[in-house]
Amino acid sequence: EVDAISDGKDVIIAGIMEHIEEAGVHSGDSACVLPTISLDSKIISKIREYTIKISKLLGVIGLINIQYLIKNNIVYVLEANPRASRTIPFVSKATGIPWAKIATKIILGRMLKDLNIKEKINLEHISVKEAVFPFGRLEGVNPILTPEMKSTGEVMGIDYNFGLAYNKAEVSAGTNFPLKGNAFISVKNSDKTKINEIAKQLVKMKFNIISTQGTYNTLRKSGIKVKMIKKINEGRPNIVDLLINGKVDLVINTPSGRRSKGEGYEIRRTAIKNNIPYVTTIAAALATVIGMESIRKNDVTIKPL
Repeated sequence: EVDAISDGKDVIIAGIMEHIEEAGVHSGDSACVLPTISLDSKIISKIREYTIKISKLLGVIGLINIQYLIKNNIVYVLEANPRASRTIPFVSKATGIPWAKIATKIILGRMLKDLNIKEKINLEHISVKEAVFPFGRLEGVNPILTPEMKSTGEVMGIDYNFGLAYNKAEVSAGTNFPLKGNAFISVKNSDKTKINEIAKQLVKMKFNIISTQGTYNTLRKSGIKVKMIKKINEGRPNIVDLLINGKVDLVINTPSGRRSKGEGYEIRRTAIKNNIPYVTTIAAALATVIGMESIRKNDVTIKPL
């Protein structure tokens, strides 16, 4: 996701953000990091090129927000909005530049070169924006992320390390990820090839892995130590019993569909009711593990604004 500002002649990139969630989740619900952490220089250059061309062709005077998708090293444009975005306050705080104030001056007739505004893309620190959700206050709501925006607020974490910045954002959003204990993992079939590395990292951090049969079989084939637990319809004690009894410290559960009810729904709702940290996508699970590892290995840094 890119925020940029144009005076009709010159275009300046305010920030290039990388979403934690994959495309398909509403951008307002996805955590994002500035600067990007996985895009190579060629992709960044292509994004800059497209942003400048689109801004000029649309005749933008002021701010523009463009969302991109990268697949097989090809950059696709998802949407271009010739207006300010909800990310502008985040980008302003991350870069130390008041982009909304500058955009207002541009709209009133000033030029970027006269305001002496410079791009501030190569930041020393890393900033992470995380969404805040109301799921705990809304009984019966399925806490999965979709193209429909569900968040009601957002927070921000800053550090010199992505994992620490991500963890700060999660803590600010009300989620304290554990550093040890029992992790329950149950993922849809299309995620089973991606979960092994995450499970291995959790084992390295001395977590005990618990899974229902499908994910259990996948992890066992990869040589990962895992304990099998019954599904809800297989008798007791089952996974929901473990959650209620405080025997699970982290839940990784990716939904197999958008059905309003089902086993995954019961697991996620039980986790919410019992204040157990949970994630519903592989991307978020990976970021979570990186954040937990960073906290274990590094000291949190604090720098006055």
